Order: sequence, then C-alpha cells, then structure tokens
Amino acid sequence: MRNERICISKLAAGLIFLTASALALPGSGQAQATSYLDFDQLTRQLRSLVNSSDMARMNSVGTSIEGREIWVVEIGNPSGKPLEERPAVLVIGNLEGDHVVGSALALETIRYLLDGAEDNAEIQTILEEQTVYVFPRVNPDGAEAMFASVKWERSRNARPYDDDNDGRIDEDGPEDLNGDGLITVMRVPNPSGDYMIDTVDARLMKKADPTKGEQGEYTLYWEGTDSDGDGFLNEDGPGGVDLNRNFQHAYPYWQRDAGPHMVSEPESRALMDFVIAHRNIGAILAFGRTDNLVTPPDSRGNVADASILDLPSFADASNAEISEVGVFGAQQPSGFGFFFFRGGRGSGFRGAQPGRDNDPNAGRRPATTFNQADLEYFNAASEAYKSITGIESVGIHRTPEGAFFQYGYFQFGVPSFSTPGWGLPSAEPEEPGEETPGAAEERPEGAARERPPGGARPAGAGARAGGGRAMPQGGRPGGGGVAAGADARVLSALDAAGIDAFVDWTAYTHPTLGEVEIGGFRPYAATNPPAEDLAGLGRDHGEFVARLARMLPRVTIVETEVTAHGGGIYTVAVEIENSGYFPTSLQHGVVSRSVGPTTVQIHVPPEDVITGDAKTSSIRQLNGSHNRERFEWVIRGRDGARVEITALAQKGGTDSATVTLR
Repeated sequence: MRNERICISKLAAGLIFLTASALALPGSGQAQATSYLDFDQLTRQLRSLVNSSDMARMNSVGTSIEGREIWVVEIGNPSGKPLEERPAVLVIGNLEGDHVVGSALALETIRYLLDGAEDNAEIQTILEEQTVYVFPRVNPDGAEAMFASVKWERSRNARPYDDDNDGRIDEDGPEDLNGDGLITVMRVPNPSGDYMIDTVDARLMKKADPTKGEQGEYTLYWEGTDSDGDGFLNEDGPGGVDLNRNFQHAYPYWQRDAGPHMVSEPESRALMDFVIAHRNIGAILAFGRTDNLVTPPDSRGNVADASILDLPSFADASNAEISEVGVFGAQQPSGFGFFFFRGGRGSGFRGAQPGRDNDPNAGRRPATTFNQADLEYFNAASEAYKSITGIESVGIHRTPEGAFFQYGYFQFGVPSFSTPGWGLPSAEPEEPGEETPGAAEERPEGAARERPPGGARPAGAGARAGGGRAMPQGGRPGGGGVAAGADARVLSALDAAGIDAFVDWTAYTHPTLGEVEIGGFRPYAATNPPAEDLAGLGRDHGEFVARLARMLPRVTIVETEVTAHGGGIYTVAVEIENSGYFPTSLQHGVVSRSVGPTTVQIHVPPEDVITGDAKTSSIRQLNGSHNRERFEWVIRGRDGARVEITALAQKGGTDSATVTLR
C-alpha cells in the first residue's frame, strides 16, 4: 500500500486531535506517524512493524476493563543470550488516558529501532547486547475517549466509579450543550464567585485576591447540567482510576482517582507483573504528564514544582465538597468489593491510615527524595535528552503521586524517568516585516484567527512548534509545590505557533443557570502536540532510548590470571569491568536492597577453595565508565584442568571465562 503524508498548516495542526480517527493511516507500519491512532489502528501498526522484522515480538500481558489488549513489544536480536538475561530499557506510554502522545512516541521508538537494525551499527550492537521492552498504551480505554464523537480529556481508565458517593455510577458527567463536539468550561456570572477575568488575557480566568482589591464575579463548571439533581454539576462522569496514580510509592490514599488500593487495576497489575518478572530492566522511560527528565531532580533530590492549567482546575474545584456528602456504606459495584464511608475532604476508600492506625515512628520511613549520590546520573540523562530532542522545558507538569516512574526508582531501584515528550513552541523574534513562520505564511487564505479583546500575544513573536526549544518554565524547582498560572504561558506559546488551542467564550442559555458563557482550552490541545510533529519527536525519542540503552551497566570479565604454586595449588584471579555508564546499582538501589548484588563465582567444588575470596563473591555496586573489581581464589586442582568463572549483574548482564590450570 502506498504511504501518504498528510500536509497540514500550523493553524490546522491543533485541530488534528479532533479528527484523528479520520486521518489515521493504517499503512504498512513502515511509514512514520502522521496522526494519532485509536486502539485498532495502533494494533495494526504494531503488528505490521513486528511482522516486518525478526528483531521484535509482540505479546499481550493482559486486558483492560473494557477488554482491550495491553500490548508489549520486546525488541532484541534473538540470536545470542536470551533477551531476559540482557540489560534492558523499559518504555511506557499512555498511562494517563489523555496523554495519547505517549503512545505515538512509543510506536515511533519501535519503528526507529527496527529500521536501524538494518543499517545502523550502533543500533545493531544495542539489539545484540541489550533488550528494549515497549508498552505503547497501558490505558487503552482512557485513550479511546480522544476518538469519541464528543471530545473530553479523560486521564482515568474505564473503571465504573461512584465519584459523588450517592450509590449511583457515572450518572452525571459533562455534556456538550452547545453542540460543538467539545467539552469545555462554563463561566457563570456570580457576584459571590471566586473567579474573575484575567486582566492579562481576557480569555483566561484567575482567582480574585481580596488583598489586592479584587472581587470575584464568576463561578466555573464543566460544561453540562445537574443530571442527577443533587446540586452538583458534572461531578460523576465516566471512568474511575488514573493509572499513573495507582502505583506503590507516594500513593495518594483516599483520593478518588487513585483507586481502591495500590495496583488495583488490571492495566497497572499487568504492567507490574511484567516488571517483577523481568529483573533485567535497568532503566525506565515513562511518557506522562510529570517531568523529571527535562528538569532533573534538584540538589536536594526534589522534582520540579507542579505547573498546571488553572482553568480546568477551577472547574474541578466547583465539586470540591462532594466527598462530604453521600450515602454511608454505599458499596461500589463492578468489582470494587469494599465499602465507602462519609468523611472529610479527600476521604473515600476505607482502610488503615498511615500515622493513625500505624505508629509513624515505627521503622524507617520511605524515601521521598532522590539519593544525592544518584543525582549526577539523572543530570547526565537530562543533558542527553535535551541535546537530542531540543526540549528545554515542558508545558504542564503535575506533582507525582503514585506515579509509575516513582515506583521505578524508589521501589525497583533503577534510573527511572518521566517526560511529557514534547515542549511548548518557543517564541522567536522575527525580522522586520517577516511573517510568523508556520502561522500566517502557512495558514490557508482566509483562515487567520481573530484575537479576542484582551488576547495577549508578545509583539513580533515567531514560533517553532513541537519538540523544538521551548519557552522557559521559570525558576529552579523548589520541590513539590504547585506553581499556578500556567494558562497564559501555555496559551501564548500555542498562539504564537498558530495552534488553535482555545475555544472562545460564547453565550449560552443554560436550563438552570440562566445566561452563561461556554469556552476554554480545546480537549487534548495543551497536553498533546500537533500530529504533524509526531514523526520528528518519535525519531528524537527513539534516538534517546538508544542512548539510554548504551548507558546501561554492562559487566564483563576482562582479565584472567593463573599462577601455579606447585603441589596442585593455584591462584586464579579475574577482573570484572562495568563498561556502561550507570553503576550496576544506583545508591538508592543499594540502600533499599531492591537491586541484587553483582556476583562472581568460580566453578570448583567448595572444598577445593583454600583461601581468598569466597567461591561465590558479591559486591553491592560496581561503578560504570570502565571501573573494575578484582577477585582471587587459591584453589586445589590438577594440571591442565579447565575452570569456569561467571559474573552476573542483575541489571548489567552476564559473562563467563574459562582458564586452564598450568
């Protein structure tokens, strides 16, 4: 089948999300991405790629709530050592349902590695010596919402869930009142409201600050009605658990979208079962809405402050009180199998409360900051990432709680990274009289977007979209706070690139609220780049995954020595070397004992070892960059006998050597 490339203007790029199913190319699998893919299209692309190469295998590790397969693609040269005995990189996409770019980058990473297996010597070496595991889409049910007739960003999976604790399930979700195919936000005039129109950009809203003489004039809700008549609007929509808040570190207990308990969902359980069974995984790259890669942990080991969009948060806040009402003991159907109780804000799942039901002073508390000794490795990976992708900052970054990459570092003990996978377009000065690249120049005649009153845009700002250098995010992260007000920065950058990311406010007569306005960020436009950027971003991230694979520890036996002392007594010595960049275990892996030690064993009967190192010796950590460790044994043997020595590093592979006693 002939592969076709769809050319779109920068202005139309932001709308590609809304018609992705129509624009998707089911092609042979060798063409690069030109649009976002639904589950069936993604599956066809994966099968086509895997079937075209003997370097990849595709398996299902489980099914989602709605029965979709959770695919994993294993990439490596099948000849030589078994794939599970080689150092491996794990790539994860689409844990959050609305972060569909993660699936696209994972797919393009597979394509990059398989294409390079034919003529790229470095990739050929990687596939001979290492393994790459790729989960393109862990949350297939949540991702399908992007391709629905009405678009509404949904990070959760499809678990039925009683958000408002009233004994009914998913009965009051947002509705497309104005018929534009999008779920946006309603702003309702209210002299007692908390919010006012932003004085910098009239499209945006801000929380009124009475200390500055500001008075609130609006209340904000998601678009829709009070379908269940309980006094709340759109508080109980479809979907239940955000998978990237469902893992075993810094788990956000009792928060409604975190699940009934850690790894409660079939999707997160399928991923965890795979990880536990593959201890050779030595590094993790997760695509998601948290970043520790563009901005690595600071000198205290903290990740960057959160940078979130206010407008959706304000709409969410209108239902902040729902956890204080509801039916006592209302049982969750559809497999939850436990009871709710009425409680204060944030309450939800019944269970033991750390610090209340358990002595907070008992035992050692879990680490919440990255180990000081490991920071240089994260800095090095960050520099490599920025050098390859050109991404200098990210648009939206949320505070990680129960995120998979946190489990990867704090519990699994390996270098574990998370990135949104794209940077905001950057503003660049134009030459006098020059049109904005990708905006006016490429915009179809008559398609120029009119700016609403108060719509701020930097004078003379040009743009470079997608993975290019992004707008500065601000000061150095302080560690875990929330830096509100990302709306203006994100919207200005998308405007400068000609990406139509905002639905202008329009009047609407609401059946119960009266005259309101409906508008806000287009679903997916601020969390996913234009589809035309996917191919370039995919190549960049494929290259970074290859770089990450080359950074993995690689343990080899580099020198052997035999000394005969007479009378059947010999000294056997070996030196093992870690030729990778990462150590065989990060320092946190040593502290948490989550990474096995590197072991060296001489294969002789135990009684033949007279002195020296133990028959099976181990070291907790062998640094990379060609650092070595020497082992010696004094043994009994006979002249001419052959003795095997093996070295095994859980994250650094295996090696063996045979010496002759002479």
